Amino acid sequence: MAGTESTRRRVLVAAAVCLLVAGLRAAEIIRVTPLAKNGRIFVSFEMRDAFNDDIRAVIQSGLTTTFSYDIDLRRSATLWFDKTMSSATVSASVRYDTLTRRYQLSRMQDGRVEESRVTEDAEMVRQAMTTFEQLPLFSTTPLEPNAEYYVRVRARTRPRNAWFFWPWDRDAASGVARFTFIP
Repeated sequence: MAGTESTRRRVLVAAAVCLLVAGLRAAEIIRVTPLAKNGRIFVSFEMRDAFNDDIRAVIQSGLTTTFSYDIDLRRSATLWFDKTMSSATVSASVRYDTLTRRYQLSRMQDGRVEESRVTEDAEMVRQAMTTFEQLPLFSTTPLEPNAEYYVRVRARTRPRNAWFFWPWDRDAASGVARFTFIP
């Protein structure tokens, strides 16, 4: 009996370590860089390792694939939940036309189409779906000088049956960057 209990503990500890490592790995998928200038918070982010063989296969099948990013500007609180100062949603969609062998790309911000283009370049598709540079998402007006804030980016995919992409949780792919607001 003692051997069985010891083996059970080892298995539970190993499973806990694996889940912890997987969770840390998932949490580091998105690299975030905020920049405060000219009364705005500009956010750049990149989702690393997003385009695996499964994602490419779904896109090549002609199914519209969307990466949506929920971006929050937040302030840490010591005694209560962190305060969300502002939020934005950015998404990138691609649909591959199997007849013309072209990709139809579109980018949206808070429900508005910001960019749409057609390309034959698969690398351009990967870049457009996973890399965003200096998006002017938030105003600095409500921010207090010399206070610490952070930008959190969480990613999700559609179609929702994308279990091959994030097996942990729909919001497991995320990234955070802290900054001190200096006007």
